[in-house]
Parts: sequence; C-alpha cells; structure tokens
Amino acid sequence: MKYDLLFSPMKIGNVEIKNRVVMAPMCLGFGQFDGKVNETMMNYYVERAKGGVGLIFTEITRVNDITGASSFGQMGLSHDYQIEPLRKMVDEIHSYGTKIMVELHHPGRQNLGLMIGTVPLSIACEKLMGNAYAKLLTGAIIPPGKVLQDHHIVPRVVAPSKCDKSKMSNSVNRGLTKCGINKLISQFVEAAVRAKKAGCDGVELHAAHGYLIQQFLSPNTNHRMDEYGGNLENRMRFLTEIIDGIRSACGKDFPIVVRLSVDEMYAKIGEKGKGYDITEGVKMAKILSDKGIDAIDVSSAAYDTFNYWLEPTTFNPGWRKYLAEEVKKAVDIPVIAANLIRSPQQAEKQLEEGIQDFISLGRPLIADPYWVQKVQEGREDSVKRCVCCLYCFESMMHGAYEYTHGHCSVNPFVGRESVTLNKDGRRRKVVIIGAGVAGLTAAELLAKRDFDVTVLEKDSEYGGQINLADKPPHKEKIKWCADDLYTNAVKAGAEVICSVNATKEIVDSYNPEFVINATGANSIHPKFFTGENTYTVTEILNGNVVLKNKKVAVIGSGMTGLETSELLCSQGNKVTIVEMADSIAPGAWFQQVDDIMPKLIEAETEFLPSHKLLEIHPDKIVLENTAKHSKISINTDYVVLSLGSRSNLALYDELKNSTDYKVLNIGDSSKVGRIANATESAYQAVMSIK
Repeated sequence: MKYDLLFSPMKIGNVEIKNRVVMAPMCLGFGQFDGKVNETMMNYYVERAKGGVGLIFTEITRVNDITGASSFGQMGLSHDYQIEPLRKMVDEIHSYGTKIMVELHHPGRQNLGLMIGTVPLSIACEKLMGNAYAKLLTGAIIPPGKVLQDHHIVPRVVAPSKCDKSKMSNSVNRGLTKCGINKLISQFVEAAVRAKKAGCDGVELHAAHGYLIQQFLSPNTNHRMDEYGGNLENRMRFLTEIIDGIRSACGKDFPIVVRLSVDEMYAKIGEKGKGYDITEGVKMAKILSDKGIDAIDVSSAAYDTFNYWLEPTTFNPGWRKYLAEEVKKAVDIPVIAANLIRSPQQAEKQLEEGIQDFISLGRPLIADPYWVQKVQEGREDSVKRCVCCLYCFESMMHGAYEYTHGHCSVNPFVGRESVTLNKDGRRRKVVIIGAGVAGLTAAELLAKRDFDVTVLEKDSEYGGQINLADKPPHKEKIKWCADDLYTNAVKAGAEVICSVNATKEIVDSYNPEFVINATGANSIHPKFFTGENTYTVTEILNGNVVLKNKKVAVIGSGMTGLETSELLCSQGNKVTIVEMADSIAPGAWFQQVDDIMPKLIEAETEFLPSHKLLEIHPDKIVLENTAKHSKISINTDYVVLSLGSRSNLALYDELKNSTDYKVLNIGDSSKVGRIANATESAYQAVMSIK
C-alpha cells in the first residue's frame, strides 16, 4: 500500500510539514530541575526525527516554576537560560527535515500541592551542591512530602476558581486572582517568545486533558463571576488573551496550535451534564478557528475521565474519530488528531475520509521511533506496535517525583537512544530457551549484534505468557507484542524453533558459548487447595477448561484475576472474587482498575475483599473474614486460583553450573513481572555479554 496522503506535505500556517505524521506531546521526564534540554531529552526527540516524523510537539513545557511545574524532569521555557539548550535540539531536529513546536502548559488544579515551589528550591540546591546532592535532597524531601500531600498539609494548587479536587492529584485548590491571571497570560506569551528565539516552528497551547487552560473552559472548574467566567466567550477569554499576546509578540507568521479537549467525557463515567460535551467543544473549536489560530489538535477528556484520552488496551482503534470529524466540519484550519491510530492503513483511511488532516502518534512513536520510515519504505511488518499497556505513563508518574523517567514495555531503548548495538558477536553461538517476550527480545538484540541465535520453544507457538494475556475480552492487542518481537527477531537473523522441549542434552548439542534461560513461570497452585473443581487461571485462559453458566469463585484480585473473571463472566458464569487485602486490585495501576471494574459490576460480580480462602469443598468454599475474624461459606461450582506465578527454574538449575558455556537467566524465570520487566531483563543480559 502506498499511503499517498500520509506521506504528502501540508502546511500549518506558513510552515510546511513534509508528511502528515505528527509526534504527539508526551512527558516522560528526561529533563532536569532547571527545565533546560539535556542530552538524554535531545537524543530522544532526535531519534524520532531520524525516524521520519514530520512534526514534533514537545512534551508539556512549563511557563511558570512556582505553581506550574509538573515534575522534576520537565522541559521549561520560563527563563531565558533555557533558550540556547533548546536551540541546539531544534537545530538537530531540523537537520532531518522535521519541524518542532513547543507545547506550553500549566497543570492548574491537576498539580500536586507538594510540587508548589519545590522546583525553584531544587534548582537552588543544585546550584549550591551539584546535581547528585540535589537528587539526594529531593529523594529525602518527596516521600515525606507525599504523606503531607495525603493530609493536605501542602500549599494549595491554583485553578480558575475554587472547585472540586482533581480525581488523580486530590490537591486542595485556590482560585486565581485577576493579577494572577494576567501574570500567567504574560508568562505564556514570554514562553512563546523564547520558543521563537530558539528557532522553534511554532507553539501549541495545551487546552486539553483537564489542565489549567481547559479548567477555564469548563463550567465544572470555572465558577468565576467576572469576565473570565460564566458564558462561553468569558470562559474562553484566558485562552484567547494568550493567543492575542503571542500574536502581538511573535507575529502572524509564527504558528499557534491549540490542543483542545472537545468533550470532557463525563457522560462516559455516568455523570452526564457535568462539564461540557462535544456540542460546546465544537463551538470552542469554531471560535478558535475564527480567531485565526493555525491548526487545532483535537483531543478529549481530563484526569477525572482519564481513560478517555489515554486509553487502555481494551479500547478500539479509532473509537473517538467522530470528535475530529465534527470539528473538521466546523473549522477551516488543519485538524490534527490522535484517535488511537495503530496502523498506517487506519491512518490513511482517516485522511481519505476527511476526518483529519494530520495523524498524531503518541505512544506508537515511543514504542517505535522509526514507525514512519519503516512504513514509507514498505517495512511496516517490522513496526513494533504500541499495545496500549499504559506502562509509559505509569512508569513516568512513578518516577516523576523521584527524578527518573518513563519507560516502554516493548522498547527498552527509551531514554537510551545514544546506545548502539555493536556488531561484535562474531557468529558465536547462543541458545535461548523460551520464545516469550524476554526470549524473543534477547534473540533480536543478539542477532543484531551478529551472534548466531537459536530459540527453542516447548509450545507449538511463540509468545509465552502473552498467549494467556490476550485471551480476556478486548485484550487482542497484547498479542501484537509477541508477533512484533518474533518478526523482528527472525528478520534480524534469529532462528525460532517451536515444539522443542529443551533438555540439557539438546542444549549441549548446539555447542553454544552462551545459553539464555527464558523459561517463564507457572501459576501457583498450593497442594492444600486441590480437587476436581479447582483450577488455576492458566487453565481457564489457555482454554483447557471452559466453564459456562456456573457459580465460580476467583481467588485473588490482581489484574490477572480480574481479567480472568471478565472472561468467565462473558461465558455466562456468576463470579465471586475473593481478595485477602482490604481493597480489590491492590497495587494495580488505577487506569486498569477503572477500565475493568464497571464491566465486572455490570456482570453482577460479587466482591469479597478482606477474606481469606480456608477450605474448598465440592459445592462451596469456606472463607475467613480477616477484619471480623469470622468464617463464612459461599456456594460454588468451581474455584479458580489467581495466586500469582512462580519462576520455572528446573532447566536453569541443571544448566547454570556448566563449564562449557555461560548461562544467563531472564524474564519471569528470573523474577516474575510484566512485559516491561521481561524486555528490560533481556536488554540487560544482552548488553552484559562481551
């Protein structure tokens, strides 16, 4: 397929973009306290320019250090000293024919109170004590700060007016004064001027995802009674005055793009009538178009409705394209939109249908920075697709206040773009046991290093645990991970042989110099919980056991337990989920929980937190209520155990002391984890081989 539209040029304002692919703004935390672009951040963006993307929108870039800093590793344009480091990155990106625009941002009520004033303090500490000491100081401050945050003993975050706390940050807020509003407008304008001085091709104003500008737009968060609140024109005034200021300071030839949530999506979580919907969102887009901005970047939702802008894997590609389509009908400027696009075919079709003018790829370009180049060269089968696992955002959020950055489950080179794989294998033999995520990742990387790689897989197909993870409803995209890893491993030169139950004798027959054990893990099934009516989640997910229209108790409410429960519900079973902890899904990422719980509730699933399994009988289970220390019985036909997994070390233990070859253990067989843990352990093992 040629993808004529996808690779045709188009202008935003007076800036010509070489193709229709835009890198969406995403903060992964590669920066430093002072907001200056550093080498890691530059390498990350330049790698995507090398990969052929037409336009890069930078991550959220702060305009204010006191109330507007969202993380320690965030880019900033709040000071003149940030101009020159940005210019260096801009020049490098331009050398690949890619344009770059800076996304200007203020979090408003979605910030954490513990971040108010913390970044200037960190910058001062860094100047006095150096980077390493400043990091140590931050590490000493932030954990206690989180306790203070939970008890609201931190400064208040700012909002258009005092309003409900943001669901995710849960920070107490205060309304901005007019003086505060005017100062912030000036700071947005000053940041745009700095972007222009750095050679950027334009700016994008972040009026989406519940951040400060959108908070002014929404009647849910803007309760002001003056000229900045009330009717739509007044609620848009903060944004339009920023636009006017940038036009005046930067000139009409400096493009302004607005990223706009055109529907807050409250109806999707059962709160219809709250905030604004697409009807008013399209009116906003029309006003901005008439105002003379150069393009509109259509998005949706806010932190309160998180999954409707940063979707989990269960959402269908293109599910929200109707938003861009409605905006496109109302405006006469280019429309950019993400729309959960996961293939070039989908991208080309949405361009052909006139839904949008530019394809915005966010997570797909984290997963594969060479997405554009591979598609343009007819190598789209080697694209490593984003499976929407959310680990990039989850890892960024966990690291954002600890001075570390986000990662990607399928791309261990995120943040390591300067690392190269030396072709120093000299065709030395490597045998990898197991063709799951870890094994296939190691196979590809070692083959690229010019090792002679053979992968032995006991099952009839590659994939390992992925072949279970993709079985619950709407989890099909997870299989992309294994498919893409397999394709890239084979293309790199690795041989993958299935239906071979590796033994020491078989491994020895290859005369390897290195052996990598990636034999995975097995579901835990305690011997004292046995019976003809008792199974593990593995037996349900692999299809060996199919239960229909039965009463089933699922023991354990981790994500595997919840997803297996959803599968059981879809087969007509009445499910009870038993969890020892005081809450369901303890430790799980909130987006995954928010995604699956409504489905389980709709299926009339019963939840029993604070209960411990004591006994299994043919027609019932006996539980202990750990809070009341009392026993209860639940009538059941079957019991499904979701008690975690245990590393499969049998073959590793037999091989590890060999004097004929070096043995490495990776993936779940080393430590049970997730996709990201498997790819990371494979990367570390490969890089350790000399």
